[in-house]
Amino acid sequence: MDIATLIGMVASFGVVVTAILLGGTLGQFIDIPSVLIVIGGGLSATLIRFTLGGIGGAIVTGGKVAFGGKSTNPREMIEKITELADVARKSGPLGLESVEVEDPVLAKGVQFIADGYEPGFIRESMERERDLYIERLQEGKRFYKQLGDAAPAFGMIGTLVGLVQMLAAMDDPSAIGPAMAIALLTTLYGALVSNVICIPIVDKLDSKLDGEDLNQTLIIDGVMQIRENKSPNLIREMLLAYLPEKARNELMEDAA
Repeated sequence: MDIATLIGMVASFGVVVTAILLGGTLGQFIDIPSVLIVIGGGLSATLIRFTLGGIGGAIVTGGKVAFGGKSTNPREMIEKITELADVARKSGPLGLESVEVEDPVLAKGVQFIADGYEPGFIRESMERERDLYIERLQEGKRFYKQLGDAAPAFGMIGTLVGLVQMLAAMDDPSAIGPAMAIALLTTLYGALVSNVICIPIVDKLDSKLDGEDLNQTLIIDGVMQIRENKSPNLIREMLLAYLPEKARNELMEDAA
């Protein structure tokens, strides 16, 4: 779990709940019709823009990356690829089967090498998987963005519904309160869903998308160099280009 994401969301809701409790009771801010309008309406309007076939995977993949705390460390990945290259150089492709590889993308590439597949097939297969994975992340990002746009809009729709109900019941004072609650709380719910949940997830996905693309490209290039039986030192030098200058210098100093 990404602790920063979890802490941020809990803290945001915590601040709002604390402010509510300091000035009244939590029950005053719970209204089922408002929830139905914002959540139900927002989800329904968002689903219209997607196909059912790919939306489930997009949401799950997007959410997993947004909330997942574990990410590939490029420095560690370069070291692992260099280690694998050394094994392949000394023991041949079959020697790679005895090496434990945690990263699933790198593990698949290593298995391709051990099975003796042609370089063209390996690159094409791994690049296709990378592109499809990034595409699912993009779809997940687009879903949360659309939901973040729809929630405040349905909050405004709920406000209009509440105002209409309130104006229609001006002769009945007992009906004005519930109608006003819908009018105000839907705006609040829409703002919370958008600004505390959807927009942060979109920003988190946006920041991780480039990193995921870069890391998987690094792995593909490393696997291809191992398949071509390049020397471990040469592979390390080639993959250092993926690192920022500071990290590159630190890795070179450690290797020295």
